[in-house]
Amino acid sequence: MQTLANFSWFSLFDTLISLVVAFVLGSLIGYERQYRQRTAGLRTNTLVAVGAAIFVDMAYSLDGSGGAARVVAYVVSGVGFLGAGTIMKDGLNVRGLNTAATLWGSAAVGACAGAHLIVEAVLAALFVLAANTLLRPVVKAINRQPINDEDSEVIYQLCVIVDEAQQKYAMAKLELLLEEAQCPLSNVDVTPFGDDDVEITATLPSGAVESATLDAMIEKLIALPPVKQVFWSNPSTTE
Repeated sequence: MQTLANFSWFSLFDTLISLVVAFVLGSLIGYERQYRQRTAGLRTNTLVAVGAAIFVDMAYSLDGSGGAARVVAYVVSGVGFLGAGTIMKDGLNVRGLNTAATLWGSAAVGACAGAHLIVEAVLAALFVLAANTLLRPVVKAINRQPINDEDSEVIYQLCVIVDEAQQKYAMAKLELLLEEAQCPLSNVDVTPFGDDDVEITATLPSGAVESATLDAMIEKLIALPPVKQVFWSNPSTTE
């Protein structure tokens, strides 16, 4: 009979409004993510928003605003772990940060809806959508600008492909050139490349070298008989 004692049509309607708002706003955020084929799309963002709304609404019904505030703190940390699952690291490239942040925003929208802050939930959803849509042209415009070696924090990778039997010789020459250019090494990786070759990848920390210096190194390295190919890149953090 405890169920009947706790039942209230007004409370049920209030909860329904919160969940509907969380569902609609979470779906809008998720649609934008799904349209761009991101890891966390329509269903994931909707479920995060609705789930946050359910927990906060339940805490609000049981213990008022104080209980809701405590649950919101747990929602924030819990969604942080969920978002970490969307972040993937491939060498120096990191993908999924924006998707994880969007899940965090969806949880915030749901939490607002669950706390019966409907207007705040709508505003939060609009700002999340604006960040993912209106700022995209700005990001693309910035990324098209030429990189200034003095101002940017770029991590360079210098890759040398050489016959496996000449690996030590090539590494010694590479280290010598880096020492002459006063370029400290952050890391050196050697991986198989085909049947008989290896790829030596030297990672240089931010601000340690300029692109012109790398070009000069490539000219010297490619002139060595054992070296078959040399190139450099600057991996960037992407979504």
